[in-house]
Amino acid sequence: MIEIRNLNKSFPDKQVLKNISVDIKDGELFSVIGPSGIGKSTFIKCIIRLLKPESGEIVVDGQDIGRTSDEFKLARVRRSFGYLFQEGALFDSLTVLENVAFGLKYLTDIPKSGYAKIVREKLALVGLKDVENLKPAELSVGMKKRVSLARSIAAEPKYILYDEPTTGLDPVTTGMVKDLILDMRAKLNITTVVVTHDLNLALEISSRVAMLYGGEFVEVSEPAKFRRSENKGVKEFMEISHLSRK
Repeated sequence: MIEIRNLNKSFPDKQVLKNISVDIKDGELFSVIGPSGIGKSTFIKCIIRLLKPESGEIVVDGQDIGRTSDEFKLARVRRSFGYLFQEGALFDSLTVLENVAFGLKYLTDIPKSGYAKIVREKLALVGLKDVENLKPAELSVGMKKRVSLARSIAAEPKYILYDEPTTGLDPVTTGMVKDLILDMRAKLNITTVVVTHDLNLALEISSRVAMLYGGEFVEVSEPAKFRRSENKGVKEFMEISHLSRK
């Protein structure tokens, strides 16, 4: 379980997160929605402590990493996470095999001789084969997303974080990414956190949806209840999302 208590994060010109408290339960698919620039990515970067909050607790499996400066403790907890960056963040100079295997050296004790087998297994899980020797420039956008996901799950994390996984994608590729997220959760029984501005994606895939508005979670509920929310921020966002689809 990930337990967050009174989380606050500011930048010089703005307080982005204000006293956020929420539990993310084992095995669930938890989505955070809101307009671009509202602080969604800041939220998951705090969870994995790529960003250090000013105050608050971030408890992962009983370990509070909210404010710690203990790099050993942080490294141990981070091994529980896979992170799919918004841009994919593949290394252009490396092959697909080298990209997917990149974290194995730092996150596991697996000998290098075992990397290729693991890479092939993870690529197969995301629906790719015979691409190990290709470079990212030789892949389609959808294939790059799949390779990035394979890298995220290579070390068999307990949690996976998706940062705006469908931004800039066409409807067909968006549908593919949605299916991948659900497929990984089902196959790996992995706790999943998705941050997205795509309301329809969140409502279709999530166990619960949280709306970030004004630095706070103004609604945290199951999709059916979320659709009926009377919160002003939720209603405005749902209306804008509806209009943008027309």
